Amino acid sequence: MAKFTFNLPDIGEGIAEAEIVAWHVAVGDTIEEDGQLADMMTDKATVEMESPVAGKVLEVAGEVGDTVAIGGMLVVIEVEGEVPDDVLEENEAAADAAEDAPAPKDDAVEKRIEVENPDPSDQEDAAQAAEEERPLPKPTPAPALVPKDSKVLASPAVRKRAKDLGIDLSQVKPHEDGRVRHADLDAYISYTGGFSGAAPARADEQIKVIGLRKRIAENMAAAKRNIPHFTYVEECDVTELENTRAQLNQDRGDRPKLTMLPLLITAICKTLPDFPMINARYDDEARVVTRHGAVHLGMATMTDNGLMVPVIRDAQGKNLYQLANEITRLAEAARDGSAKSDELSGSTLTVTSLGPLGGVATTPVINRPEVAIIGPNRIIERPMFVTGADGQERIEKRKLMNISISCDHRVVDGYDAAAFVQELKKLIEAPARILAG
Repeated sequence: MAKFTFNLPDIGEGIAEAEIVAWHVAVGDTIEEDGQLADMMTDKATVEMESPVAGKVLEVAGEVGDTVAIGGMLVVIEVEGEVPDDVLEENEAAADAAEDAPAPKDDAVEKRIEVENPDPSDQEDAAQAAEEERPLPKPTPAPALVPKDSKVLASPAVRKRAKDLGIDLSQVKPHEDGRVRHADLDAYISYTGGFSGAAPARADEQIKVIGLRKRIAENMAAAKRNIPHFTYVEECDVTELENTRAQLNQDRGDRPKLTMLPLLITAICKTLPDFPMINARYDDEARVVTRHGAVHLGMATMTDNGLMVPVIRDAQGKNLYQLANEITRLAEAARDGSAKSDELSGSTLTVTSLGPLGGVATTPVINRPEVAIIGPNRIIERPMFVTGADGQERIEKRKLMNISISCDHRVVDGYDAAAFVQELKKLIEAPARILAG
């Protein structure tokens, strides 16, 4: 028997550590060669780690939610016989790479060093502060209160009925003699509808924030912390665009059914060349803005694990049906976990849509390091004044949709954002221009 320590290999360019999001083994389990050990999440993707040897698991690196440095111990496995040389070489290479990497800055260590070498003058101040902050004696706790309705006069039958209905007898106006009767309960029910609360209380639940949900939390916090957002909203008449979409779907044959999104993406791609500051990424540290020629469009997608943003590469070069196919394919890949790392990174602009749940207006959070995000909202029908061919105004039922755009005010001026949306609106309200080459 021999012990083999499996070190976490380099699972992505520039990755220093990975988070444990799922264990497929526990201490004492027997694992086969190439059997699944754990799922590890980096900044870019979730990677399934497989065992290079067969044996019994003796030790694991930590719990779900913990991080493991590249080259650090992931599992210790007891194997029969000798470990193959090629496995040992790869494992040692992972450990060597970890030793060569610069050690992370540990604020706790720095603080500990400061404490171990205190300034004498600081010690006196600390002693005085400790004396001032000495806790006061704890107050004697008050006696427990009796139930509100314990002193309410009522018969056992009335009490049982009130309990079954969830009614607090202390809230019911009693009879003249001070006793609550069935008639008083009836009056209370008639007045309140019989409801003492919207719903029964539920037990508290604690959920550890790990994996994708942790990444989402960190990314959203970084975006709001570093980016001065502003949001601009404009109303668009999409009646003709919806009519055009319906006509295209009638004659689509074996082509995919079109939603509003491919039409909107095409309109965005046609508008962007005149507004290059929208299709851009901002490097905070280098203070460099890169205005991209190609449109690599991020598509915010809700999955069971949280929000993911698969990327439609070169969206500007795809027709409506190619876009529809890519939207479906990438959304399914994001939801079933098969999306590759390069399909989840490198976007230059993001569109986020909640479909029928879109609301009247949204203020979407920018997908950093991009500088803008566009949010189409729910389509609603409203009466509008419309000028006919005869020049006369009349009232018609029209389909309206608000377009929201959030921008990074360090890079995009308010005027530019408004001008971009106004040009986008012209295309949306005249769909023949969207379909024109």
